[in-house]
Amino acid sequence: MSDGFEAAKGQRNLLERLGDKIPGYRGFQNRELRRDVDRMQREHLASEVGRLQSLLQGRVRDYTDAGRLTALNGFVRLDRQLDGLAQTIRFSDYGASGLFDPVKIGEPELDRLYQFDLSILDDLAAVEQAIAAVPAASAGSGAAAGFAAAAASAPATPGTPETPGTPETPANAAPSLDGALGRLRELVQALDEKWRQRRQVISSAVQAGQSS
Repeated sequence: MSDGFEAAKGQRNLLERLGDKIPGYRGFQNRELRRDVDRMQREHLASEVGRLQSLLQGRVRDYTDAGRLTALNGFVRLDRQLDGLAQTIRFSDYGASGLFDPVKIGEPELDRLYQFDLSILDDLAAVEQAIAAVPAASAGSGAAAGFAAAAASAPATPGTPETPGTPETPANAAPSLDGALGRLRELVQALDEKWRQRRQVISSAVQAGQSS
């Protein structure tokens, strides 16, 4: 009795978390509504990717205004990745997965699907954080000059020989643009690959329901 209650409570918590992030989300328990819920969810996720593209384009404008045009190639490549991810999500077809068949999907299988979908949202949040971490356009070559100037003006440590022309980079220095964009490309690629696994997650849930 308590196990069943805890399972139902856990699933409700998962649904509430998804509902907090996806307006109108009602889950896949109701077979009549699965197609509508799936479409609404995919549209929401694709729109979120579009919002991330807008954030990235804001960075592009900053770099353009700062005259750092050579930096734009990396942004263009990343924008294409995000656009491809949005299209993949928006036009995913789960008809062959059995999601829309008149099959009851058990609570454990629904839990796994909900947890998977929550992880997709968490990954999107990680991409947003990584975009926020892209260094400002004013932090490019000027940052290196700043480090050198700071090193030149700092007093030498007694007993430590000076090494001209090799200032140390502060431990809390902002990441380079190439490093930040490389990290973003990795996150988007991993998210794209994870999303493509969703069909198998759904198929496994449906098959478990058919055999029960």
